[in-house]
Order: sequence, then structure tokens, then C-alpha cells
Amino acid sequence: MRARCQSGRLALAPQLIIAISLALSRQVAYSDNVRKQRSLPDSLAKQAYSRILDKILKGEYPLGAALSRRKLGAEFGMSFLPISEAIKRLEQEGLVESRPRVGTRVRIPSAQDLRDRHIMREALETHSARLFAEKASADERTEVCAMAAHLDTMTDRCASGDADRDLAFETQMCHLSFHMRIAECSGCAALCESLQQNHVLIFNWLYDVATDHHMPPQWHGQLADAIVTGNPDTAEAAMRSHIRYGIEDIQAEIVRRFGTLTSGFDRIQRSRASVVTTGAWRTKASVAH
Repeated sequence: MRARCQSGRLALAPQLIIAISLALSRQVAYSDNVRKQRSLPDSLAKQAYSRILDKILKGEYPLGAALSRRKLGAEFGMSFLPISEAIKRLEQEGLVESRPRVGTRVRIPSAQDLRDRHIMREALETHSARLFAEKASADERTEVCAMAAHLDTMTDRCASGDADRDLAFETQMCHLSFHMRIAECSGCAALCESLQQNHVLIFNWLYDVATDHHMPPQWHGQLADAIVTGNPDTAEAAMRSHIRYGIEDIQAEIVRRFGTLTSGFDRIQRSRASVVTTGAWRTKASVAH
């Protein structure tokens, strides 16, 4: 029998209680593994990278924030070299940018950045949803439903204003774990690697935090309802709709908060209005001065 989530409202049958426990343990294990990988003792640079990335994802270093190697070194109790190595890695990943005689900042995404990230995410995750619908076991379907219900509870708390940075961070980690679990259940290791190596979900996290973006109630329960049906077309369509939700709002809010959608150091003036139109991606936003 295929699992049904009913938009996150789950009856507490014994098998569901087991599934919830399993889902939460997987989330904790995934979170712990991420933290362990970031804090491997063989390199101070890895530790610096982890700490800077966490602060970016928590919003402590927002988009456009200056990153001084000297100040970071003093804050972390590290020399210039590991901080510089960490900054270089973050630059390569597109999270920060540096200019000679100007400095280093958390990268403000351009319109093309946002478009490219969303296209990449949609391509990978819609295929992930199709494969999940085809291949996931009954236990995996029940587990994903349980994860969705737990995630919706956490996102509802954040949307209500009952959240500090630590709760918001854990909610985003739960969100990342949920989407990665769908990919893992697809049976395609290369797909999972592509999601991780391209930081697809990390950039989604960053943009959500930067714009204080929230999802509708039961949003992930509804997605889980669709992908556990076993119909690949239904699963793909639901994931595409899920990913596209709020793209225009995120673009408009970045314009409102940070100026026109150009790369951080190329952004000199704030415009009163910005219109970005390319194919399916459209945004119109007014910026108050």
C-alpha cells in the first residue's frame, strides 16, 4: 500500500510513529554529518570556512556584508592564511566576491545568478521527484511524509515570528535534509552528488534567509502527497510548482533590500524600478529611497 500524507495531517498509527522517529533520526544524523565534515581537524581553513558559511546562512553576514580577513582572524583566533584559504573557497563557490583595493563581500546575486540557480535546481529536483515516484519503497514514502509534517511544523513556527536565528537555521537544515532525502530515495547517486556539489539547496537557503521568505502552511506536506502517489508526471509537476513558488517575490525583495540585480561590486546606485525579463523569469519591483 502506498503512503498518503494528507498534507501533513498524519494519523498516529504505530507504523507512522516509527516513520517519524526514523525521519527525525535521519535529519539529526545528516545535520551532524554536515557539521563533522565542516569541522575536520586536518585544516584550520576548513574550520574557518565552516564558521563563515554558518554565519552567512544564519544571516549574521547578510548579502553585501564586508568580510575583513583581519577582523575574521581576530574573531576566530586564527592567522591570516586559513582565513584567506576559506575566503578563496567561498569565492569559488559563488558565495562571496573580492576586488583588489576594494575588499571582500558576501555576494549579492545578479538576475542571471538567480535565474541560473533556479534552473539548475528545477532540472535536478524535478528528475529527483520522478525517480522517487517510480522507485521509492513504501517505508521511504512514509518516511518522507513524516519529514514533511515535521518540516511544516517548524516552518509554521518561523512564519509566526516564533523563531530566533538558531531555530531558523535548524529549520533550513531540516528543509535541506527533506529535499536531499527525496534525491537519496531516487536511487541515483550522481543526482545527489550534483545537488551537493552545485550547492543547489545552499543557495536556496541563502536567498530565503536574505529575503525573509516563507512558505504557505502545509507546503511540504502537499509536495509529499504528490510524490508518494507513484505517478512520475504528477510528482514532477508538483516539484516544479514547489520550486517556482515565490521566485519573483525573492527577486523583487533582493532588489528592494540591496538595489538592482547586478553583482555586488558592480552595483553603484539603487534604481527606482527594476524589470527583469528573460523567458519564463519575470520580475517587476519598485525600490523606495
